Amino acid sequence: MTTHQIVYLVFAVVLVVALIFDLGLLNKKNKEVSIKAALQQTMLWVSLALGFFVFMWVEEGQTLALQYLSAYLMEWSLSIDNIFVFILIFSAFSVKEKHYGRVLLIGILMAIVFRIIFITVGVALVDRFEWILYIFGAFLLYTGIKMFTANHDEEFKPQESKIYRFMQRFLPLVPHDGGGKYIIREKGKPVYTTLFVVVIMLAAIDLVFALDSIPAVMGISRDKLVIYTSNIFAVLGLRSLFFLLRGAVSKFDYLQQGIAIVLVFIGIKMLAEHYISMVVSKNIQVAISLGVILVCISGSIFYSIFMKKKGVPKDVEEE
Repeated sequence: MTTHQIVYLVFAVVLVVALIFDLGLLNKKNKEVSIKAALQQTMLWVSLALGFFVFMWVEEGQTLALQYLSAYLMEWSLSIDNIFVFILIFSAFSVKEKHYGRVLLIGILMAIVFRIIFITVGVALVDRFEWILYIFGAFLLYTGIKMFTANHDEEFKPQESKIYRFMQRFLPLVPHDGGGKYIIREKGKPVYTTLFVVVIMLAAIDLVFALDSIPAVMGISRDKLVIYTSNIFAVLGLRSLFFLLRGAVSKFDYLQQGIAIVLVFIGIKMLAEHYISMVVSKNIQVAISLGVILVCISGSIFYSIFMKKKGVPKDVEEE
C-alpha cells in the first residue's frame, strides 16, 4: 500500500468509529442536546481533525499537513456561517427542538454525499482542464467582494427560496411534522412533512455553500486527500457546532467580512499562482495561506465580540 492509501484507510476507520461513538453513545432519538453534550461532541470532532493533522504530518510531511490544516480551518469557519442559515430554516418551519439532532444528522449525511460527488467532479474537471482554476479564482474574488459588502439585513427567507418552491411544485407537502415522521399517509396517499422539507433544504443549502468552499480549498491544495478529508471533517462537526453556537452565532457580526477577505486572498492567489510560484516556494505559500486564514477568522471573531453593529437583531434565544 502507498502512503496515501494508508492515510485514506486510517481516515475511513477513524470516521466509522467516531460516527458509531457519536451517534450510538452521545445521541438518543427525540432527545434535546444540552450545551455540555454539544461541547463534548465538538471537542471530539475538532480533536479528531487535529489528530489527523498530526498523523498526516508524520505520514505525508509538513507541506501536505499544513495544507490540510489550512483547508480544515477554512471549511470550519464557513460552517459557522452555515449555522445562521440553519437556524433560520428551523425557525421558519417551526421544528421542535427534540427533532433537531435527527434532522441535522440526516441533512448533514446527505450533504456529505453531495459534497463527495461535487468534489470528485470538480477535481476531474481541473485535472482535464486546468484553466478552470482561473474561473474558480475569479469566482472566489467576486464572491469575496460581494460577501464583504453584503447587507446582513437582507435575511434569507426559506419559504421564498427556489428549493422550497421546487418542492411545493412537485411534492404534496403538509404544514406539520407528522409526529416526527418524514413521510406519512393522508387520504391513502403519501405526503411529505416539514421535517422532510427541512432535511432537503439543509442538504441543498450546504451544497450552495460548497460552491464557495470547495473552490477555496482547491486554491489551498489540489491534493484529493486534503480536499476530501478537510471537507468531511468540517461538515461532520457541523451538527455539534450548531447546538454549541446557535444562541451566540448572531454575535459574530464581522465573521462574514473575515471569511470574505480570505476568499479574496485565495482568489487572487489562484489567478496569480504562476507568477507567485516563480518567486515564492510552495512551503512558504502554504505557511502564508495558513497565517492569513488564522488572522482573518480569529480576528473577525474577536472583533465581533468586542464591537457591536448598530441595529443587529437579538439573539435567537431572546426572540
